[in-house]
Amino acid sequence: MKIQVLVAAMHQKDHALLEKMHLKTDAIVANQCDFNSVEDFEWNGHKIRYLNFAERGVGLNRNNALMRATGDICLLADDDMIYVDDYVEKVKKAFEKFPDADVIAFNLIEPKITRYVIKKAYKVGFLNYLRFGTARVAIRLKSVREKGIFFNQCFGGGTEHSHGEDNIFLTDCLRKGLKMYAVPEYIAELTEERESTWKSGYDEKYFRDQGALYRMISPRWWKFLCLQDALRHRKLYDCFWVTSYKKMVGN
Repeated sequence: MKIQVLVAAMHQKDHALLEKMHLKTDAIVANQCDFNSVEDFEWNGHKIRYLNFAERGVGLNRNNALMRATGDICLLADDDMIYVDDYVEKVKKAFEKFPDADVIAFNLIEPKITRYVIKKAYKVGFLNYLRFGTARVAIRLKSVREKGIFFNQCFGGGTEHSHGEDNIFLTDCLRKGLKMYAVPEYIAELTEERESTWKSGYDEKYFRDQGALYRMISPRWWKFLCLQDALRHRKLYDCFWVTSYKKMVGN
């Protein structure tokens, strides 16, 4: 079982990221910067490819790596992550425990816990998959390729709609019959040292983009998804739920 890390990175000028992320596998670093080049080399016995492109958009960046991936199992990483020493073993064991898995979500270590914490292993479905982002996900490359699944290039940092590309990706995985599991293993620490390209607070644009995301996920039920979001996050948004709901649906 060959593990490969696919890193979505920005403004990398050298190869220091490999050591910084504590990588112990082959990797593709999709680096959005201000020049174009492709670098192939060996590092600590692993095959590394840098895709340096003068372009923007996180979906496009992840697709550049995904199209060129060669691993059996691929981790979808960001450049502000540091992998734990035994991440390779943890990922392999998870796919051995769930041999029918096409996608597996893991836990991330955070300075301040903001993400959902997996406490026991379970199968993920349409009722609970939106709690996961792709930075904590590993995919079986063959399964994703056979179903023709890629990242939507109109959503995510650097695009018209500043977030949601990971939600749409996982939606497509489930919609096309891929099996997804969650396991309570921590595989990396999220440093969050790089400023987000979209987290400017829960402003008008955030709510419009959230509504556009739900409409993409489910054209039939998108307004219901907006409603549950407004109700579930009413304390987080710090506004009356009707207000956030109306902003999401464009009223």
